[in-house]
Amino acid sequence: MSCMPGLEAESRQLTDAENTLVAEARDKAHILYRGEKVSHRSCGIALAETFSLATPAYQALRRGGITGEGVCGSIRAGEQVLGELLGDPDPAGAVTDSLSRAINWYQRQVPLRIDPIQSPDYVCNSLTRQHGDFSGDKRKSFCTELTAEIAALTTEALLRFGDMALSIQPIEGLEETT
Repeated sequence: MSCMPGLEAESRQLTDAENTLVAEARDKAHILYRGEKVSHRSCGIALAETFSLATPAYQALRRGGITGEGVCGSIRAGEQVLGELLGDPDPAGAVTDSLSRAINWYQRQVPLRIDPIQSPDYVCNSLTRQHGDFSGDKRKSFCTELTAEIAALTTEALLRFGDMALSIQPIEGLEETT
């Protein structure tokens, strides 16, 4: 895949193969977060595992930064994934053009794709409070769908602005069902 400049990358139609990758990422994150076919993962961990990244740093994103007072962990995890995969590996390096464009596009897309419903913002406690008990199924279903959509959005940003081969690996130990 090649990285396209400017507005062309933002607005182009994805290919069938790219749409398949987006769907695979959405499905994988859904399975990891929902926790019915495999053990439940937190939102940040589910995003990291969707892209086969090391998970420890993503634990801090659980429930909006542990306390629930931070921005949604899924939304933050999407940004972190973009940073890991599109950022300059040199600690003294500047922000790469592809990361800058991907983050700008991603941040504009979040409010277009994630409906906060009755929440005034994207803070975890604000988003989840409207769905009742944090341990309840209504809240878990909301966060599962949100996490899956963020995985899809992150994949799309990588496809639009990245210049690398991208694949979504199957969940280890989970047999395919047809």
